[in-house]
Amino acid sequence: MAKYNDSKCRLCRREGSKLMLKGDRCHTEKCAFDRRPYAPGQHGQARGRKPTEYGIQLREKQKARRIYGVMEVQFRRYYDKARRKRGVTGETLLILLERRLDNVVYQLGFATSRAEARQLVSHGHFTVNGRKVDIPSYSVRIGERIEFKESSRRSPRVKYLIGSLGGKAVVPAWLSLDANTAVGTVIALPAREDIQVPIQERFIVEKYSR
Repeated sequence: MAKYNDSKCRLCRREGSKLMLKGDRCHTEKCAFDRRPYAPGQHGQARGRKPTEYGIQLREKQKARRIYGVMEVQFRRYYDKARRKRGVTGETLLILLERRLDNVVYQLGFATSRAEARQLVSHGHFTVNGRKVDIPSYSVRIGERIEFKESSRRSPRVKYLIGSLGGKAVVPAWLSLDANTAVGTVIALPAREDIQVPIQERFIVEKYSR
């Protein structure tokens, strides 16, 4: 599968928003977006440009793709699936993305970024209800327990991640976390108000409806 290998900080600058793609670094003075909050490239600081309607729609779609780390074809599949379901298409799209296992691992504090969460999941470090799952796009369901595999808990990196859970901010309302045992549980499906990402999903729907 195709993979973006360039600087992640360029993506934040291109979208004009801090997308939290580099984990802890995004909270430090090293954050490139804080230092240069304009688009990359020689014309990044050009002024007087008014974005077109299509440009706004495209940027929202790209922003959602980059936050959740999915490629174009996969993102379109999520949209088509959301369109076929009952309810508001844009909200349903974000809910489907939010239910990805790599995102849940990140939201529980088991990784410092979605990219790290995706790597940990694909390397087989997690179990869901006691069964190893190494598919980042796995869609979690109510009642499922997510935790590090027993053998993975001996890894220095995993030990660090588990040790830092005590300082983890409150997890989303649809998840619960036992920081002492490093076990997360899906207690409900996410609602739109639970999804704290800087995305205006209606523009994504408008783009695909053109």
